[in-house]
Amino acid sequence: MKKRVTIYTDGACSGNPGRGGWGALMMYGTVNRELSGYEPATTNNRMELTAAIEGLDALKEPCVVDLYSDSAYLVNALNQGWLKRWTTNNWTTSAKKSVENIDLWKKILKLVTLHQVTFHKVKGHSDNPFNNRCDELARQAIKNNS
Repeated sequence: MKKRVTIYTDGACSGNPGRGGWGALMMYGTVNRELSGYEPATTNNRMELTAAIEGLDALKEPCVVDLYSDSAYLVNALNQGWLKRWTTNNWTTSAKKSVENIDLWKKILKLVTLHQVTFHKVKGHSDNPFNNRCDELARQAIKNNS
């Protein structure tokens, strides 16, 4: 039986594009693990995707995952079938433009094949302490590298 893990993620950018950070909070039973990182030149969307990638990539075995994010870009791409359509249409959007962040979307595709992931949208900068903690981790990563 696969382990059930909860992951909260968030990305932040100081300027967009600009210096960016990401944070992830992983919860399994009574164990919590915090992850964060920094990129010197990036976008908010890239940091949102990176947070999810890093959280999923930190799992040591295939798991059942509930992943919570305040990024509509991330959650809608998976839950509304955008990602599937992009791959079917050779990484082209419905507006016939190239999909941005293909490198990161390809990593997400690999990870959602390995893990059984359900994506959940949460309201950002609200009353969710786990999402708020991820925001703090992302912003602290930027601050620590200023």
